[in-house]
Amino acid sequence: MIIIFPKLIGQSFSALSIYPFVILKNKDLKTDKILLNHEYIHLQQQKELLWLIFFVWYVIEFLIKLIYYHQSYKAYRNISFEREAYHYETDLTYLKKRNYFAFLKFL
Repeated sequence: MIIIFPKLIGQSFSALSIYPFVILKNKDLKTDKILLNHEYIHLQQQKELLWLIFFVWYVIEFLIKLIYYHQSYKAYRNISFEREAYHYETDLTYLKKRNYFAFLKFL
């Protein structure tokens, strides 16, 4: 389910996924298939890890990457969940062929 909620999303981002919702900064983004595919990949990751585990893992991995890279954007881009989503966001058939826990190969 897609929700438009600009105040929930920071200036640096256009969308956020919190299972089962994709929250967008503005309604024009509803037609951005690549952005939506990226967010749907995150929804699948969240389902696999039972939502709460996903967010705990996400924060821990971000903090580890932040210590390693000393830069928040670089740390964010190197989180395994983000690496998978960015790698496959342009493949609009990816979710149909994606294996469970596919993000693990991006650790």
